[in-house]
Amino acid sequence: MGDLSLTGQTVGLLFLGLLLLTIAIIFAYRTYIKKQADSDLSAKYDDSNIKSYLKSRNKYPEADVMRKTGSIFGYGLATALALTLFAFSWTRYEKVVVIPDDALDFDEEIEQEPPRTAEPPPPPPPPPPPVIEEVPEEEIEEEDEPVFEDTEIEADDVVEELPVVEDAPPPPPPPPPVEEEIFKVVEQMPRFPGCEDSGGSDKEKEECAKQKMLQYIYKNLKYPAIARENGVEGMAVVQFVVEKDGSVAEAKIVRDPGAGTGASALKVVEAMNSMGSKWTPGKQRGRAVKVQYTLPVKFKLEG
Repeated sequence: MGDLSLTGQTVGLLFLGLLLLTIAIIFAYRTYIKKQADSDLSAKYDDSNIKSYLKSRNKYPEADVMRKTGSIFGYGLATALALTLFAFSWTRYEKVVVIPDDALDFDEEIEQEPPRTAEPPPPPPPPPPPVIEEVPEEEIEEEDEPVFEDTEIEADDVVEELPVVEDAPPPPPPPPPVEEEIFKVVEQMPRFPGCEDSGGSDKEKEECAKQKMLQYIYKNLKYPAIARENGVEGMAVVQFVVEKDGSVAEAKIVRDPGAGTGASALKVVEAMNSMGSKWTPGKQRGRAVKVQYTLPVKFKLEG
């Protein structure tokens, strides 16, 4: 019995069978007791010796529900033992994750949008040179002779100090926001969580992370019902950015076979932020940077 293993569905069916059997036994025993009670037991026990024996009893033996106590108790023990055995034999099987062949292979032509970089804006154009126009002599007015005023100050004169009005210069405009560069290829590409403590080289960790990512994708991917009904197959491609803290951002669909497949793939990618563990961010020259990641997701109906 040590090798007995039962699925949850089998355990449920066995439990349902025991429940139905118990209900059937109760119903049959009630019918039997009722049938005995309805019979003419007084005529059966008309003998005077039997009557004196029955005086010490509350019921006729045939109508006594306690006469089968031992059998019912034994059935209860057997049922409890069976339920315990079923519970210990209940085995939960891991869901088989089917990963398509060459799951990460895709056409390079889908990468139409280059990653954004922090290129400085172009300088403003130089101002146009001043235009010098010649003024005709007849339009030149002779200047009046200057008038000189006496500016001498006597000792008794009162000089009032003019108020000084200082116009504060306007504050300089804020510098434009600098967008961090989003890399496409870096020295150490971002890795899906789960392999950082496995040891080995960066190359081995990268291969391990790819397998972990594929298992996560195809374990949580739901094939849309409308796509199944219409036989829609193909490859959806999702692009996203692995931030410097390992979170996933700016996820978008760049190839969609239709019938909800692209939205289903996008939903799985966006759910990566709810996994509890974040990606290991990509690194360039030893520092964490933003990296654009392109992920193909293949939809194929099982034959």
